[in-house]
This record gives sequence, structure tokens and C-alpha cells, in this order.
Amino acid sequence: MFRSIVTPMRRLALASTLMLGLGVPAALAEKLAIGIGGSVNSLDPHFYSTTPNNLVAFHIFDRLVHRSSDGKLTPGLATEWRAVTPTTWEFKLREGVTWHDGKPFTADDVAFTLKRAIDVPNNLGGFAGIIRPIKNAEVVNPTVIRLETTSPVPNLPSDLTRLAVVSRHAGTDASTADYNSGKAAIGTGPFKFVSYTPGERIEFVRNDNWWGDKPQWTSLRIRLIPNVAARTAALLSGDLDMIDSPSASDLQRLEKTDNVRIASVAGMRVNYVVPMIKPAEDAPAVLDKKGARIDPSPLTNQKVREAMSLAINRTGIAERILLGTATPTGQWLPLGIMGYDAKTPVPAYDPEKAKRLLKEAGFGDGFKLTLSTSNDRVPYSVEVAQALAQMWSRIGIETTIDAIPFSVYSSRGAKSQFAAYLGSWSNNSMEGTGLLRDLVGVRNKETGWGLYNWAQYSNAKLDDVTAAAIAETDDAKREQLVLDAVKLVTSDVAIIPLYHFKNIWVTRGKLRYEPRVDELTLAIDVHVK
Repeated sequence: MFRSIVTPMRRLALASTLMLGLGVPAALAEKLAIGIGGSVNSLDPHFYSTTPNNLVAFHIFDRLVHRSSDGKLTPGLATEWRAVTPTTWEFKLREGVTWHDGKPFTADDVAFTLKRAIDVPNNLGGFAGIIRPIKNAEVVNPTVIRLETTSPVPNLPSDLTRLAVVSRHAGTDASTADYNSGKAAIGTGPFKFVSYTPGERIEFVRNDNWWGDKPQWTSLRIRLIPNVAARTAALLSGDLDMIDSPSASDLQRLEKTDNVRIASVAGMRVNYVVPMIKPAEDAPAVLDKKGARIDPSPLTNQKVREAMSLAINRTGIAERILLGTATPTGQWLPLGIMGYDAKTPVPAYDPEKAKRLLKEAGFGDGFKLTLSTSNDRVPYSVEVAQALAQMWSRIGIETTIDAIPFSVYSSRGAKSQFAAYLGSWSNNSMEGTGLLRDLVGVRNKETGWGLYNWAQYSNAKLDDVTAAAIAETDDAKREQLVLDAVKLVTSDVAIIPLYHFKNIWVTRGKLRYEPRVDELTLAIDVHVK
């Protein structure tokens, strides 16, 4: 059983909780209670880069560069940045910033962060892809740092919006457990750590010395509630002030409910299927109809992957399961983002052609497949997986659903212990090279590529185009390279994109939330209307 980890600052949070229990509105008590559906597995900001982990970390830790709600780059711990040469970026740091324990923030902390985050022990997927290209971090003085890269990285400031800056004095020799306990969870961000009860809640108090606009909320509680019905019920009962990802089936009712506001924006996240190319030996086997293992997996055949894609009714899934809160797609980037290809359509639903492709590939009798998915991370994952199983069964692919907690899912995925899996990508770099490098780029410890390439997909031509796109400083040429990469991914069916989400939040009372395209739920964006 997990035990709550408490610091002396928790007294303020407990006092605010008592006020709520006596019926004092959260806004008047200056306490904010938020319920999120995502799974948080660590407070170590460099352990595993997922949206739930990041949104918690970003309350405690700042980044060199932040983003506004519409995705634009804004100053964070760095007030200015410029490319001194094609391979050197200079960041001028904000003066007078202190850590939560009162010690000064300096460029040396940034240099320490870059060294620590590159390879946290036992991490499930960190930041090597954006840090490995940095070959030298020169501390010019306490408020200036220069980052030298092995080749041009024009997107480096954008990449660094995801990297929480930690202190050298608290982080030296600190383990992930030290961050989870609060011992090392000392940031410069708008809130200070109070307590963490794994699987249940994280509590904070306001950092009155934060350099930004002071948050209205003196204390903050983030509750982890994967069950969407329970999350909505907690909001309507007054236990929570805001929730993310409400059930699509509840939206009409919530819109008609007094004292409730809905905020939404077209999101960046894409859901997709990944066919495993080189699954681990202990991954679920792909079997023929008699139960014999098929080796290599049929999914190594491009025609089989294309058949699986054509067998999917994406519009039906978006309309009947997600009830219009998602947009069908045939690519990982949404409309309006650099690299979106207007010439790549949503694949047609064509089960008859899918059957013909299976037959041409030598699998006319079909086969048996296990599709894995998390059951507590992304909304509707299990329902979508079940729909996929039904659609694939119609072309002869008998599919079993393996729905597991995200903690198990991410661990098994990192070990390639799937035959195929339902995944999602936040597209938080706001352009196409992040997925190309991290999800379908060949695994390479030296470059940091392939951090999430659980499928062990390999395409040398695609890697060459990706490398060229990452290093290209001319925006037009860079976009064309990304478009070329989109075509390669699409033609080879490296992944099977399904739909893009709409980001939705619900608040009660006089609160309003400024919806974010990056889907982060941040207390500093909650205001009284």
C-alpha cells in the first residue's frame, strides 16, 4: 500500500481542505482542486515524458522556454534566445529567480539539467532525443548559457519547452525516489511541493516568490481520477473545481447544467495503431487460425499493414464512440501545423480491398492478433480497441484485446512486449520532426533517436529525410522535407493514424479555463471570470 508523503507545508493545504468541507467555495478559500484522468507515475520531471507527468512537473519546475495556450513560444527562465551560429544557441536567463528553498537560479543549473536528463536510471522514455545533439553547454556567466550542437537544430528552443530545469544543489546524486518524496522536488515554478500520494493526489502551495504573475490560488490539489464518471461526479458535487477530458456522452448535459462552463480547443494529440516489426520473444505471438505461431509476424508485410488500415472505419469511430470530440485522420499532424500534408487523405474504409491485400500478402485465411492498450491513460482507448477488433475480424484478423494499466503498458512497451498496440502522441513540439525522430526513427543510443520506437521499425530513407529536416534552417525547405517524410510514413504504413482529439475541460462556479492546444492542465491558466 502506498503511503502519503508529507512535508510541513501540508498544514496550509489541510486548513484549506477544512474550509471546503465547511462549505466555503474553493475560489473564496483560494484553494483549487483539479481532477485529471491521466496516469502520473513520477514527480521526477526527467523520468518519463508524458503529458500527465509533465503537467504536474510544470507546476513545480519552469523551463527555459514556455508556451502560451495557443502554442506560441514565450519567455520562461530564459528571457531571450538567439542563434549565434547555425550550431550555437545563446540563452539569456531571467535575473533574480530563486529556487523554492531561496537559493539563486543560475546558468549552472541549466548545464546540470542537460547532463542529468539525458539518461535518468530506469527511465521509461526521457529527453535524450532533444539533448544528445547538444555537445557542449558553456556557462558564459550566471545569466547566460550557450548550447553548441553537433549540427544545426533550428527547433531547439521549441524542444526545450518540454525540459524542466532542476537545481544542481538539490539534484546532485538525487534519485527518482528523491523527487517523488519531495526531497529533490525543489523548483522555481509557480507552486511548491507539499505531498504526493501515488495513484491518488499531489498537493502544492503557492510560490509567492515566483517571477511570473502570481497565481490566484494559495494552494492546489491535483487528484488522479482515471474513471471519467467519477471525475465528473466529483466536479458536480463540488469536490473538484475543474476536470479534464469529460465523457463525450456527458457534454450535452454539462452544457445545460447551471454553474458549469466548458472550455475546448482543437488538440494536437493523435491516436494510432503501431504494428510491431520486431516484437520481443515474450510478446504475444501472432498465430495462424490453427494456433501455430507465425514467424516473422505478418505485420512486417506492408500489404498487411495497409489492409489493417483500410479495414478501419475512422469516421465511424470518431462519430459513434468519441461522439464528435475527435477528427478522423490519415497522418499524425493536425491541420494548421507545419508538416501537415493536405494531399494525404483520411484512408478510405474499404474492407474488400483489405481482404484482397491480405490474400496478396499470403494471409488470405487471416490470423490471430493481440492488440494491447492502456486502460487508464487516454480516453476511450479500450472502446476504440474493441471497435478495431471487430473491424479487423471482418477481414479475417481475429483480434484479442489486452487492456492494461498505463504503468504496465509503458514498461512492456519499452521492452517491445506487444504484437501491436494502440498509442497516442501529443505532437507537443508543434511540428513533425518529434514523432519522426522519437517514434519511427531507428533506435540509436548515441543520437538519442528512437526513444519510443517500441516497434523497432527501421527505414533508412526515412531516417535520412528526418535528419535533413531536423537540421534544415530554411523553414520552407524544412517543411518540404517533413512533407516528404509524411509520404514515406504513409506509404509504408509505419503507423496507422486514427484521429486527433479535441481538448476539453469543465469548470464550475465562476471559474474559467484558458484552453491549451498542448492539452496541459495548468493552475496558472484557471481564472475567476
